[in-house]
Amino acid sequence: MKEVKIGLIGLGFMGSTHWRIYEALPNVKVVALADVDPAKRAGDVSKVVGNIGGGDNSAPLNMAGVATYEDAFEMISATDADIIDICVPTPDHSKYLLAALKAGKHVFCEKPLCRNLEQLAEIRAAVKASDRFFNAGMCVRAWPEYDTAKNLVASGALGEVKTALFRRLSPSVDGNAWHNWFMSEEMAGGAALDLHLHDADFVCHMFGRPKAVSSFGVRGVVSDNGIDHIVTAYDFGNGKLITTEGGWCAPNTVPFEMSFQIVCEKATVKLGADGVFKVYWNCGKVETPDTGDASLPTGWHRELKYFTDCVRDNVAPNRYQTPDSVFDGLTLVMAEIESATKGEKVEVQYV
Repeated sequence: MKEVKIGLIGLGFMGSTHWRIYEALPNVKVVALADVDPAKRAGDVSKVVGNIGGGDNSAPLNMAGVATYEDAFEMISATDADIIDICVPTPDHSKYLLAALKAGKHVFCEKPLCRNLEQLAEIRAAVKASDRFFNAGMCVRAWPEYDTAKNLVASGALGEVKTALFRRLSPSVDGNAWHNWFMSEEMAGGAALDLHLHDADFVCHMFGRPKAVSSFGVRGVVSDNGIDHIVTAYDFGNGKLITTEGGWCAPNTVPFEMSFQIVCEKATVKLGADGVFKVYWNCGKVETPDTGDASLPTGWHRELKYFTDCVRDNVAPNRYQTPDSVFDGLTLVMAEIESATKGEKVEVQYV
């Protein structure tokens, strides 16, 4: 079986998470690494922290057979990697993504895909012009409970959706990243763009394109001026009440929460803050849905396994996302930021 070779840019929380997943996948190998930090290029991730999951960072990574670079552009041009995986701060995503596509590489890029709609337009054009595969790190689409809930609703077994709420509440990530970039509104876009994007994107993924959004947010609670907590109601024009809430204002002693409740005609499907995932039928029956392969426990595992399989088999990926659907999700959250900033309902201008 062909080995899929990875060139990884950035070895922070997401980069080191991806590294460990690739290590565990059969016939997948990180062959090149680019990072500005010489300690990380030597495999030292002891200072890497995150707000959810992650492995033991005390032991150095196995760098055997890995070519290392300080300059990511140099790595892109020199490596024979099949996939360039981009895990750097958001403002740098577009330049590496464009360079990798131009070099004829398949691209996996972490979220948010870019910082603004101007960069998005450039990325959209490059992806459409390329014959290479492209996926973004919208891992919630592949997260076992979320993917299962979407499939249950789509099956029609639960009946029509009446209301749904999605929540993503993180402890503060102040001090958790290189140069504390999450706390810069200019770089990260606040919790609205960096954290809440997951649920906005999943709403679009599950229910289709909302026509308009009404969002309310608070700025500068922990970051310099970003929207650090946001609540949004989505207008689909059909009377359904679909809402989301996300933020990273709490102290770092507060547990991370990702949860949802989807109320349908015949049953409610719920992922609790405690991680309990159930279907509660109106008749009183309670079920635990099958979420699939337990050896792939997170959306990170499932999205990367799927994408590397697609590259190996030369099959265009479409199970969890298409480029256009990713572009729609980012466009949606940008409209939410505009709505929260203006204090008024905003129609979403999809391309």
